Amino acid sequence: EFEKLQHDNLTELQLEEELSRRGSDYTLLRYYHNSHKVLEQEVVDCLESRGIETKLVKRYQYNDDVVKWADLIITTGGDGTFLMGSSKILNRNKPIVGINTDPTRSEGHLCLPKHYSFNIAEAIDTILSGRFRWFFRRRLRVTLIGSSEKIGQTPIELNDQQLQYPEYRYMDLMTEASAVGDHPFKEPKETSSTEESSRVLPVLALNEIYIGESLSSRVSYLGLQIDKDPVFKSRNSGLCISTGTGSTSWTFNINKLTHRAVESLLKITFETTRFPLNWKDPKLVEAVTEKFNNQLVFDPEAEFMCYTIRDPISVGTFPTPQESKPRGLARRIAVKSKCFD
Repeated sequence: EFEKLQHDNLTELQLEEELSRRGSDYTLLRYYHNSHKVLEQEVVDCLESRGIETKLVKRYQYNDDVVKWADLIITTGGDGTFLMGSSKILNRNKPIVGINTDPTRSEGHLCLPKHYSFNIAEAIDTILSGRFRWFFRRRLRVTLIGSSEKIGQTPIELNDQQLQYPEYRYMDLMTEASAVGDHPFKEPKETSSTEESSRVLPVLALNEIYIGESLSSRVSYLGLQIDKDPVFKSRNSGLCISTGTGSTSWTFNINKLTHRAVESLLKITFETTRFPLNWKDPKLVEAVTEKFNNQLVFDPEAEFMCYTIRDPISVGTFPTPQESKPRGLARRIAVKSKCFD
């Protein structure tokens, strides 16, 4: 469906030729698309056969009016669909249920167990009969502070941006050279008389929030305050802030240690201290790796968030003990961006 929206001027045959030219397997894409639609329709039929009014919407049709209308949100897809669905639910008393429509290829950690993907009627009856327990997950709220003209702009969905501005990415390749060192497309700096206002974004993040340049090769300049600690400045590849739910996702993969890295650290420890440890012992390497990585994961209901500064740039060649921690826990994080975006 996304490809159809992106190429709405092409016929089905032309779309097949375009996707095949790009190296995609059109037949396989169509097969998985149809499988998803069949399961999606089965969910609708099961609900309606039990006297429940439904409204089936596509991703780009999912808006605040749909959320307000519904008593229960059911997403059919995977974890990505569930995350998108939950982001627009501002009322914590409105439940959301995810059904994995591709259980053979996707884990769907946020969705119902795979068993229910093959037994939709059982899943619906279980929900309607109340034979389940509630699972609560903390989410992240973002408040923008700045001039009302800037922070009042309508948020842009990345999918929508890609659809509307297919060549937007090339804008980032334009020169950044100028007399004062600012990007030539950057708006003029605000004067001290500019009145600041605040705005709470109309979405909540279930997994994580990323703050940084959209062009990954450009350095992000951020000023950060963690809880009530002093403000510090950082040059990095962006800031990732996650909930307990998101601690198993992007944040985990940024911070995790591999067995190879742990083995190297144990070897260095042995060579430096001559402490009698067998750094080649696979069981020791496995135990240390597992313990470190498990500490990165925390409860989805925990009342704090984890921040990670990606690829922090040190003043010298190597980091020093005096530098601010690149990772930690917090209840409140204030960020002042000096990024182009």
